[in-house]
Amino acid sequence: MKNVLSKEANGDSNPGMSYSQEYWARGYESQPGEYDYWIDQVEGEIPGELQGTWLRNGPGLLDINGYPVHHPFDGDGMICAIAFDHGRAHFRNRFVRTEGFLAEQKAGKPLYRGVFGTQKPGGWLANLFDVQLKNIANTNVIYWGGKLLALWEAAKPYGLDPHTLETLGEDNLDGVLAGGEFFAAHPWIDPSSKLDGGQPCLVNFGIQPGLSTKITIYEFDPTGKLLRRQAYIVPGFAFIHDFAITPNYCIFFQNPVSYNPIPFLLGYRGAGECVAYQPEQPTRIIVIPRKQNTEGVKILETQSGFIFHHANAFEEDGKIYVDSICYESLSALDVGSDFREVDFNAIAPGQLWRFSLNLTEKTVASKLLEERCCEFPSINPNYVGHPYRYLFIGATDHPTGNAPLQGILKIDTATKTQQFWSAAPKGFVNEPMFVPRPNAEREDDGWVLTLVYDASHHRSDLVILDGRDLTSGPVATLHLKHHIPYGLHGSWSCELLGVGLKVEG
Repeated sequence: MKNVLSKEANGDSNPGMSYSQEYWARGYESQPGEYDYWIDQVEGEIPGELQGTWLRNGPGLLDINGYPVHHPFDGDGMICAIAFDHGRAHFRNRFVRTEGFLAEQKAGKPLYRGVFGTQKPGGWLANLFDVQLKNIANTNVIYWGGKLLALWEAAKPYGLDPHTLETLGEDNLDGVLAGGEFFAAHPWIDPSSKLDGGQPCLVNFGIQPGLSTKITIYEFDPTGKLLRRQAYIVPGFAFIHDFAITPNYCIFFQNPVSYNPIPFLLGYRGAGECVAYQPEQPTRIIVIPRKQNTEGVKILETQSGFIFHHANAFEEDGKIYVDSICYESLSALDVGSDFREVDFNAIAPGQLWRFSLNLTEKTVASKLLEERCCEFPSINPNYVGHPYRYLFIGATDHPTGNAPLQGILKIDTATKTQQFWSAAPKGFVNEPMFVPRPNAEREDDGWVLTLVYDASHHRSDLVILDGRDLTSGPVATLHLKHHIPYGLHGSWSCELLGVGLKVEG
């Protein structure tokens, strides 16, 4: 692994590039094993002040007894937890044992269709009119209100034992979620809710798309008690994965897409393969007040584009600013294609943009903040919904073009300066996570944690970087005994100090 500025080629099958397609693809091999051990291979020194548990979710199985999934987003969820205790670290992983997971493991073959194209064996006839989807619980994991929850946006959460990661079953959040209601995989924690006397609260949404789309917003206090719930119907089909919050608003970007369910119903395509990007249509921005009965919902429009993730939003100078990762379009899911053979050069990169919303005039301005291909933004959690300075994000090794994420980019939005740490040529990063140092006085005083797939050893490392200076290299690198497939999202919990520590020795 190397620091910023080195752009050497790896000398393998891609001259002039920072990675090998073959090395990258190996990170998508299934990991059927479940492990429980103290991490004893550590380079550097784990900070003693780093006390808590790093949690992560993602597809652990990319096949079912040899039957490959068509897209990694269809893989069964696997939770990883690394608990830190006074300079030591303990690893544990467990699959989320959903009803569908247990049934398919027993049958030894797919029994459900996947949203992103995975089909049951037997061709279109075996999939005809089968609209039952498996809750794969594979997108995020959070600890809130005494509950550890695995999230997938098209279903209810699955509850887990916070000390063993054993599956407890589907959770309706103490009756908050009724039948047919979902809980998205991108909750935000407002660190000091102005609606609740400065106490933190968790804000999330559920979506029910159709010819018109119902968006339901939920807000919970630290004990898990529901504080507020509101629902709105917006026109058109909505494909919304993430949203943003400020002290006064929830902001949703309604991507310009259409949905034709007929190929799905006839068994030819997955539901996600029936979503089509509409470049001639604008992106709608839906701004919903968090305090009900104060002002109406506003819908603004901006140029066509596609957004999966937002970095942050804040209110300043009478406007709302939203920083988001934008794509020129939504890449189509090709029937029969292999996601491991994706041509990165044929896909436009995701880039960081800032949107300025003027609610009074109902106008939107936008500007490019970072040209380098990047994804999975992370900020200091104490600045969620507020003006902030530093952003940490997964990025490509080269500053132009599209490629796998191999480094962590730190952006100073005030000075426009950057720092970059790279794991190239044989390392591939996952979502970074910023953990503030206890009693820190600077916004960037803390650690950036990211899981890195090391293709040279076919294993994964948890890399800890100093948030103040990425270019100094890892503070510590924790070598796992195996690889973890590329994942999706995770969280940090100071409360779950005991996860993984209830072991012999």
